[in-house]
Amino acid sequence: MRTLTIEPLTQSAFAPFGDVIESAGRDFFMINNGSTRRYHRLSKVETAAAEDEVLISIFRAQALPRPLPIAMLERHPLGSQAFMPLHGKPFLIVVAPIGEEPQPGQIHAFISNGRQGVNYRRGVWHHPVLSIAPEDDFLVIDRAGAGNNCDEHFFPEDQRVLLSLVDRGI
Repeated sequence: MRTLTIEPLTQSAFAPFGDVIESAGRDFFMINNGSTRRYHRLSKVETAAAEDEVLISIFRAQALPRPLPIAMLERHPLGSQAFMPLHGKPFLIVVAPIGEEPQPGQIHAFISNGRQGVNYRRGVWHHPVLSIAPEDDFLVIDRAGAGNNCDEHFFPEDQRVLLSLVDRGI
């Protein structure tokens, strides 16, 4: 079984899969009579149809046992999906490129610094939210509307890759 190397979450490394949502290094302008910095358009919510709705939710995630064999990935073909940590805790991101089905050799793992979120592009394969903390909350922005917006792919046991945090000291 191949073990994933966890990469730092940067805009350039994550660009093929979506956007990193963070203020560090981003342009801003002042609003509210100069008392607030607005980091504008850090990401764009993608939907497939004009009649779709954009939802804002909070997900409360529990940490999964580690090392974690990546047994499945999901994708949302009709809209992007954004996750922003609410308590400043790092979390893991596991992704694979857009395609008919994810390929084990193309899976990437990233770690957020706890002040970064992600917006998965439409159709990007990803693991459901992966909390490192025993419990963590995430602001989630995604699409609602007609049609199936969640495809799941389950890997045969011999194609699973292993997500381990030992090399990250976690």
